[in-house]
Order: sequence, then C-alpha cells, then structure tokens
Amino acid sequence: MTARPIVIAHRGASGERPEHTMAAYRLAIAQGADFIEPDLVPTKDGVLVARHENEISGTTDVADRPEFAGRRTTRVVDGQSVSGWFVEDFTLEEIKTLRCRERLPQLRPQNREYDNIEAIPTFAEILDLALAESVRGGRSIGVYPELKHPTYFAARGVDVTIPLVADLNRNGFDRRDSPVFVQCFELGTLQKLRSMTSVRLVFLMDVEGRPADFVASGDPRSYADFLAMPALRALRRVVDGIGPHKGLLIPRDATGASRPPTDLVGKAHAAGLLVHPWTFRAENVFLPTELRLGDPAAPEYQRQHGLLQVELKTFLALGIDGMFCDFPAAALAART
Repeated sequence: MTARPIVIAHRGASGERPEHTMAAYRLAIAQGADFIEPDLVPTKDGVLVARHENEISGTTDVADRPEFAGRRTTRVVDGQSVSGWFVEDFTLEEIKTLRCRERLPQLRPQNREYDNIEAIPTFAEILDLALAESVRGGRSIGVYPELKHPTYFAARGVDVTIPLVADLNRNGFDRRDSPVFVQCFELGTLQKLRSMTSVRLVFLMDVEGRPADFVASGDPRSYADFLAMPALRALRRVVDGIGPHKGLLIPRDATGASRPPTDLVGKAHAAGLLVHPWTFRAENVFLPTELRLGDPAAPEYQRQHGLLQVELKTFLALGIDGMFCDFPAAALAART
C-alpha cells in the first residue's frame, strides 16, 4: 500500500517536548519523522490553532492569568461536561499571549523544563514550518492534521472544514499526492471534505463508542460496525485509510497483556485502505504488561520506559502502513 510505513510524529515529538509546540514539531523533523501531526481547533475569530482539546487549562498557563479568570466556564463537548477555558472564547491575539505547558507532567516531568516558553502555534505556522524544513532538509515533510469536535463547533456556527481547506490550498496542498493526510473521528466531516479537497483522508476509529456526528444525527452505528468487510469497502469510497486504536489490531486482556492479533490490517488492505494505528508511547502505563520494565511497586514505575521497540516491531510485522508515535526516533529505529 505504501513504499514503507510512515512515521507520524504524534503532536510532534511529544514524548520529549510539550505537545503541539513548535519545539515538539522541530524536534520531530530533526529526528526524521515523515509527518507532523497537529490537532486543530478554532479561535473565536476562526483561526485554526494546534491543541489536543478546545479546553486548554491542562496545556497552557491560562488558569494563572487573572485577566482571563472570568472566562472559566462549563461546556458539553461530544456529550461530556467539561469545565475550564476554551479556545473558542479567545481571539487569536489573546491566544498568542498564553504559554504552553506539558499535558502529562506526572508521566513526563522532564518536559516541564520547556513549560511557559512557547506560544500556541497556528495551523498556518505549522504548514510554513513543514515547507521551510522540507526545502532546508531536502526531503518532504508532511502534515497530518486532525479536526477536533467538528459537530460541536458546527452547532456553535463554525465550520472547521473551511479554514482547514483554505490553509492547505494557500500552501499548494490541494492534490492527492500532496504530503497531507486529514484525519477525523467523524465520518460526516470526511464526506464533506471529500467534495472540497483532493488530499488523502483518514477515518479514525476507537475501540468503543460512536462517532459524535452519528450521535447527533441519531445514526446507531458504532466504530465496531466499520470493522466488517462490507463497511470497509464502503469506507473506501470516502477515505483513503483508517486510523484505528492499536487495540483494534492487537487487543489486550483484562490484565493488560497482549492477545493474538485481529485480521483488521488484512481486511483493510483488501478493501484498498491504508492502516495507520495510534498511539505508540514508551511509558509503561501505555504498554502491554509483558513489555513493561521495572518494579511495579516503585513510584516511578508508570512513567518508566518499557520495551516500545518490541511493540513497534510487532505492529510493523502486521503490515501496517504508518504509525502515530510520541517518540518518532524510536519509531524510525524500529522501521529500520
């Protein structure tokens, strides 16, 4: 399906720098990642910026900014009640006054060294970085944006597909062979994008639950309903690939140990779909029990790095076409 499995730097080199910062993207590029991945949410004035969620108290210093104290609120996002500060309540100018912080400080305390330094990057700035570094390094550096919560934003009167396509087109990313994949957990958004752009599209799939747009429209289908061959073939009319949770390829039992692989990779390939599973991380807490290292009773056990290389090679042996990884250098070494 591809010449070699691509390495997608998940939120940049987010295992080594605070996620969705220019430092994380630059490090991923320096390590050799094929694609950098920004999650995108819109500001009050409609500019796409890179945050994992639209609630930003865990990834910025907004809670320490007295001038924004009055903007703390509670919203229902994809059926979940969330309290905090939301990107959509800030203009880009205001967003740019905030500073990024490590989202997982208990697991990645070393990344706190880079807290409170960088501003939140816009999607346009990330595209500029990828283009400039492609020229400087003499190799193509792709972008792999994810549109977050499009149904939620549509209900607020914001169509996130429009600024996404505008930013891509402005930079010449408007062809099927452009170094771009656009991903989303909502199939309706991908169907709309198919009529707006020629770049490749990827349907993200979780181990349980339903797409938020299906919930909103009353469509009873779940992600599990897309694992059968007829559904995968139908998906191929809309998207170029699937981005399954890695548990859909190698499930785990109740103890957290790996079970035998499923046949999803083979079925997806037979349907003409690429397979880019997520997310590979080095810390014990994210690994199957048989790949964890250290003393489970030790206070640092959860954040200690286990045998990520073994996990990566196991998934590569299944024939996957790409991998989302917080540690791009490890993924590149496993591919080699």
